[in-house]
Amino acid sequence: MAHLKSLREFIDALEALGEIQRIDAEVNWELEIGAIIRRSYDLRAPAPLFTNITGYQDSGFGVLGAPGGLSGPTHSLARIALALGLSADARGQDIVEAIVEARRKPGIAPVQVPAETAPCKQNIVRGDDVDLLAFPTPLIHGNDGGRYIQTYGMNIAKTPDGSWTNWSINRMMIASRNTLACLIPGPQHLGIIRAKWAEQRKPMPIALALGVEPGLPFVGAMPLPEGADESHFLGALFGEGIEVVPAETVDLLVPATAEIVIEGHISFDETVMEGPMNEYPGYNALEASEKPVFHVSAITYRDGAILPVVAAGPPVEEDHTATGTMHAAEILYQLREAGLPVASTWFSYESALHWLIVAADSDWHAKLPVSSGDFAQRVGDVVFAGKAGFGVPKVLLVEDDVDITDVNQIVWAFATRAHPEHGEVHFPAELTAALSVYLSEVEQHSYRAGKVVYNCLLADLFDESQRPIKGSFENGWPQEIQQRVLDRWQEYGYR
Repeated sequence: MAHLKSLREFIDALEALGEIQRIDAEVNWELEIGAIIRRSYDLRAPAPLFTNITGYQDSGFGVLGAPGGLSGPTHSLARIALALGLSADARGQDIVEAIVEARRKPGIAPVQVPAETAPCKQNIVRGDDVDLLAFPTPLIHGNDGGRYIQTYGMNIAKTPDGSWTNWSINRMMIASRNTLACLIPGPQHLGIIRAKWAEQRKPMPIALALGVEPGLPFVGAMPLPEGADESHFLGALFGEGIEVVPAETVDLLVPATAEIVIEGHISFDETVMEGPMNEYPGYNALEASEKPVFHVSAITYRDGAILPVVAAGPPVEEDHTATGTMHAAEILYQLREAGLPVASTWFSYESALHWLIVAADSDWHAKLPVSSGDFAQRVGDVVFAGKAGFGVPKVLLVEDDVDITDVNQIVWAFATRAHPEHGEVHFPAELTAALSVYLSEVEQHSYRAGKVVYNCLLADLFDESQRPIKGSFENGWPQEIQQRVLDRWQEYGYR
């Protein structure tokens, strides 16, 4: 695997593919950057790299938008694939299988390198010199409550006894020149660790690394078991530990090539107003509330630091690509560990992560001689039991004659194969993410709601010789006719 070890190496690799749009025209940090990023998602355009930001021209700082968005049709998953060490034209199933393979391997710990050689230490500010507003953090959406500097970075924190370090992504809004307001849901791992510090009535040491090597935000979205270190998993993926250096004011190791590292402590009892901020379900957010305060004690940064920014909202953006890809892989790993005959898994990015697609082996009924309803029950039991299924409300269970990465095929299979009366297996009061708009206020605050598996399986309903076969180009015509049509396509007048 090609291990891109910095955001800048990633930008160079994308630029070689034509997947970076350098924007040298002056662009305002107030809403204009966010609107350009949003438009780039909609068009699947190259990732915008802003180099001339109003009020920040003398700083040399830049902003990279849509670092994990989808690309054009020739290599739509290029940003995901390159970040994870695969070729730009890798298929979704290839990406998921590479993650599952790494999941089976022992982790590889980070490697500490000399701080004096670490790019993230080129500039160091402490104490009263700290000024978060020195960076060109955009006001992303028109309804946001403030400027969100943390949309695609790594929150690094460890338990008071030092036994567990967690790397995760949770949004953070600038509250003042030296404080951040932080969304830290209690059920998430960062929330669990903060609760351990709060039990001791101590602030939680934390480092926020922005502009990290491209694989880290993806493993930060990986729903590994409690106690697992995401940086070790990235080491397993690449076969080598990532490079880290000690932070300046907290006892944590941070990525050596990070563009910006913000250090400090999150209060155990102090809050500040945070939000609203649009999120992955895709709707304009309206709610603001009190959230924990992050007091910043130091910032280190590279010369000409580049801040990655996600404009969260309707699909497809990084909430969908990073979280969806990594959660699908972990769920595939868990289903196989449970001995279920599953070929692949995929989150439909276009569903805003509300549809998890599970593809059973076509011969699942021979391998697991139970009804499709029983199989669906077993799939749900596994998916909804763990952290990986926390954000999964709906599972579509199909056979692997369907390309589960193609939303058009998924819609067709769901519409034509799920029985409207008894094609659902329900799971009441499961642990759930709180952001889906259909949830009641009680469900949002309890983190519990009903979930469902839609049974789109056919193998137990038909004799094998009578099983419905998709009447596609590939299945509906002799091979020689298919080849003749392909060979003559331009002769017919098509491009």
